[in-house]
Amino acid sequence: MARGWESKAIESQQDDAERKPAERSPLTPDERARLQQRAGLQLALAETQAQMGAACRPAHREMLKLRLDAIQDQLKDL
Repeated sequence: MARGWESKAIESQQDDAERKPAERSPLTPDERARLQQRAGLQLALAETQAQMGAACRPAHREMLKLRLDAIQDQLKDL
């Protein structure tokens, strides 16, 4: 029975995922904290952008714009 393209791609991704951790050096606690902080900021950025798309009031949009700018500044500093 022939396997489909999707199953071959999934198998390849699983093989790559198993190999990559062995090839990389372990993260230091400081690096791990920085990555977690970046992920949290990226999530906050996406959430704020979604809220800006739904905001109707100018004052709310301005507050979200300030929040968006602050998040982007923090991401640049990382």
